[in-house]
Amino acid sequence: MTTFDDRERAFEAKFARDEEMAFRVTARRNRLVATWAAEQMGLTPEETDAYAKAVVQADFEEAGDEDVVRKLLGDLVSAGVDTDEARIRTALEAKTIEARRQLMEAQ
Repeated sequence: MTTFDDRERAFEAKFARDEEMAFRVTARRNRLVATWAAEQMGLTPEETDAYAKAVVQADFEEAGDEDVVRKLLGDLVSAGVDTDEARIRTALEAKTIEARRQLMEAQ
């Protein structure tokens, strides 16, 4: 019976690691895409840092990426940046890859 218990603990540990990594990738991605958006809006480095924190925080409003897309789109349009939802989603995909790469290199 210990073999099954060991396997169960191993699967639970792997699940926990995978979930933690997914959370870290998403948080890093949100920071990267916020920096991209801040550059589009012409924010200062201090404003960029505060904006990145706000975007990361916005991701906790609901499950999925809709809350982040909505915030970025609203902020970019308000700042007079010519953009659309498709461009933001493309940036999210690119920044997800970059975030995953950065985290893998850091390990």
